[in-house]
Amino acid sequence: MSRLVGVLVLTSLLAAPVFGQTEQRSVKGSHVAVYNLAGRLRAVAGTGDAVVVEITRGGADASKLRVETGTIRGRETLRIVYPADQIVYPTNYRSRTTIRVRDDGTFSEGNWNEGWDRDRVEIRSSGSGLEAHADLVVRIPKGQKVDLFLAVGRAEIANVEGDLLVDVSSAEVEVAGLKGNLTLDTGSGRVAVRDVTGDLKIDTGSGGISLERIKGTLLDLDSGSGGVEATDVDVKEFKADIGSGGLRMHRMRAPLVDVETGSGGATLELLSEVERVSVETGSGGVTIRAPATLSAQVEVETGSGGFQTDFEILTRNVGRNHVSGRIGEGKGRVSVEAGSGTVRLLKN
Repeated sequence: MSRLVGVLVLTSLLAAPVFGQTEQRSVKGSHVAVYNLAGRLRAVAGTGDAVVVEITRGGADASKLRVETGTIRGRETLRIVYPADQIVYPTNYRSRTTIRVRDDGTFSEGNWNEGWDRDRVEIRSSGSGLEAHADLVVRIPKGQKVDLFLAVGRAEIANVEGDLLVDVSSAEVEVAGLKGNLTLDTGSGRVAVRDVTGDLKIDTGSGGISLERIKGTLLDLDSGSGGVEATDVDVKEFKADIGSGGLRMHRMRAPLVDVETGSGGATLELLSEVERVSVETGSGGVTIRAPATLSAQVEVETGSGGFQTDFEILTRNVGRNHVSGRIGEGKGRVSVEAGSGTVRLLKN
């Protein structure tokens, strides 16, 4: 009898899932989406013809999480499903995030709080609720199109070749090495991107953005607050809409520039000839540094603060708060409108 009991106990232990260990799923398709509400997400280069997801569950209620796959809205998906509307994910800081989640475990799709077909789910760092999370490693084959959705935690992308969408609610995002187009959509949290070859679009609610070594056709930034700083940018077109925090672009090559800031000012160091540069700020000064060979029609309007330049401008119209004229042959166009703060157009 004792020997039989021992065998039964051993059998039950072997059959029970041991959380903290890693399980693996493969998802194959031309367009793959991965969803997880809480945890760390790491995307790295993979091999073969399928996206491989390594899942490590954690928390006292980890056994209650479900892993589901299948085709949803034209994409092959992997979803970590949390069977609760109160989720506890301990962090080093107090946090509370509320989003709407569908029964199938999908969320976001452009707006965190939109959609009546979704349940409201709260994720917090402490308190009562389902204490569970999942850390994911997503291995992405070359040329794959993947959408990554994470509500709370941290997302890291390293040395991937493919087109990615990364959508997070409250999480830091770090990208180090990507060949392909990248779209980042964040609610809050710092964003750091370096060594990207491809079009880059970033839309953040709050949290600073830092960029380094970006090369492609388009760099498009939309930030509610938090400021932007970038170094070594080489694109055909640069667009930025900054609510507050300011913009500082160092060593940038971009013939087409369109910048609008609410507050914080803007600094642009341009290394290439320009076709069209437009900068508009609500408050804060504007400094544009350009090659000594700059050739452009210039128009500057300031509410207060004045205008300074070390270029020779053949002026057409000079007023108290307005200057227009030509630098060189006037091939390109530079226009600046500042609500307050000094506007400077200087040689590199």
